[in-house]
Amino acid sequence: QVQLVESGGGSAQAGGSLRLSCAASGYTYRRACMGWFRQAPGKEREGIATILTGGGDTDYADSVKGRFTISRDNAKNTLYLQMDSLKPEDSAMYYCAADLRPSLCLLQGTEFTYWGQGTQVTVSS
Repeated sequence: QVQLVESGGGSAQAGGSLRLSCAASGYTYRRACMGWFRQAPGKEREGIATILTGGGDTDYADSVKGRFTISRDNAKNTLYLQMDSLKPEDSAMYYCAADLRPSLCLLQGTEFTYWGQGTQVTVSS
């Protein structure tokens, strides 16, 4: 059974940093598309970043480009999201997701099948 468990959320001041982790288990696919999403109260879910575990190709939303970095450690089966220069508008529940048979790995057009439970990020001004 595929499981994704996020951690690392919390509170930060504007301009600060946080690093989120997503531990994946229950699958052995070498090529998977992993992504980070977020959803703030009253807003639609927003795709933040994706990474192809087999090749490392990445895709970022304009809202986080240059501030957030997605990475993965294949040996640990763990996905990361380094968040720098945080802004109050980055406050949201953050989720990791996976597509284990990706035909592409982009924020638009990839169907993510598996989702974690989320971790809360709160940025104060």
